[in-house]
Amino acid sequence: MKNLIKNLKLKRRAISALAAVHFYGNPSRDMKIVGVTGTNGKTTTTTLLYKVALSLGYKAGFIGTGGVHVNGKEFVMDRKIPTTPDPLGLSKIFREMKKEKVEYVFMEVSSHAMDQGRVSGINFTGGVFTNLTQDHLDYHKSFENYFEAKKKFFKILPQNAFALSNSDDDHGKLMLEGIKVDHYTYGFSGGESFHGEIFKLDFQGLEARFNSANIKSKLLGKFNAYNLLAVFGVCDLLKFDTEKVLKILEDVTPPVGRFEYFIHDGITVVVDYAHTPDALEKVLLTAREIKGENGKLISVFGCGGDRDPLKRRIMGKIGASLSDIAIFTSDNPRNEDPMKIIQEMKTDLSMNEIEKSKFIIDRKEAIVESVKLAEKGDIVVCAGKGHETYQEIRGVKHHFNDMEEYKKLLKSNE
Repeated sequence: MKNLIKNLKLKRRAISALAAVHFYGNPSRDMKIVGVTGTNGKTTTTTLLYKVALSLGYKAGFIGTGGVHVNGKEFVMDRKIPTTPDPLGLSKIFREMKKEKVEYVFMEVSSHAMDQGRVSGINFTGGVFTNLTQDHLDYHKSFENYFEAKKKFFKILPQNAFALSNSDDDHGKLMLEGIKVDHYTYGFSGGESFHGEIFKLDFQGLEARFNSANIKSKLLGKFNAYNLLAVFGVCDLLKFDTEKVLKILEDVTPPVGRFEYFIHDGITVVVDYAHTPDALEKVLLTAREIKGENGKLISVFGCGGDRDPLKRRIMGKIGASLSDIAIFTSDNPRNEDPMKIIQEMKTDLSMNEIEKSKFIIDRKEAIVESVKLAEKGDIVVCAGKGHETYQEIRGVKHHFNDMEEYKKLLKSNE
């Protein structure tokens, strides 16, 4: 019965997509649209592409977790939209972009969107795969279903489109198998269409070589090197001026809440949206790589309620094992008991990991505790909410912003 209901819903969404095209026309055919899918890196990659296109003088649009932006201005929607809007929402957005003479659109394509047929009828110029790790199993039920939802995006690409995949990811080459469009790879292992070599990673940023071109960036961490390499590859495939692109990438900053950091009295605070096991691991490993020898790594993180419970014990283990002090707290508990979530996160911790961890339900109190524990040379990583300006508890959204809390606390300690 559940499968029948789901199939009926999917058919209704497909009809909705066709109706949207019939009612609004298909303005997407007048623009070059690049979709980015994967577990992590979608927002950073699409945002950077959008910034590059604008800096090159093109009229450009962005659709994703950060909302909808057109030619440098936020497009205000009449309601909150998901990462990838529904067909009617997308048709309205594309119609407005057409009015603004947008030439290039960079959009995030979620697995939910693919499963529900939200992007049917869109004339994509290209598609990018970043990586695949455990997430959204509460919806997809199995990792195989999650993978197939992502791969479906590459199957719907028109014949003249391109597909670009991270071949360093375990699923990167599988994502391109059987795909009938021109496909390319990027990575740091060797033999890729777009090959990268990293020379330097620290709090000043990174230095690398992409194919034969040298690049410097203010972005931090190897995960951002992958994002930059994906951007470099897309720009090359779109025939953008490589020399100008590299110059622009030297000055770009990450999206809000993506390894966003500030330093106060020798204490570095990092706020990141990492809410999957892989993302949390990458953020903490990056912090460890650029931390001084004598500094501590203090982490503050939780897991969302009413979402994939299987990743909780994994994230708890990662956070405790990679941190000198781990503070388990609430993310968006939604309708679940936050202490129950924390207990599930503790499942696989060793005695040593439990001893170096703290368990504080109230996120504000957890942030206060991390500041009390931090000393000069330490890095505090607060993960999970990133750009979000609210915390959802028992169905009610309360104003809450991690970066705002840290800056307020540290300023009051001056």
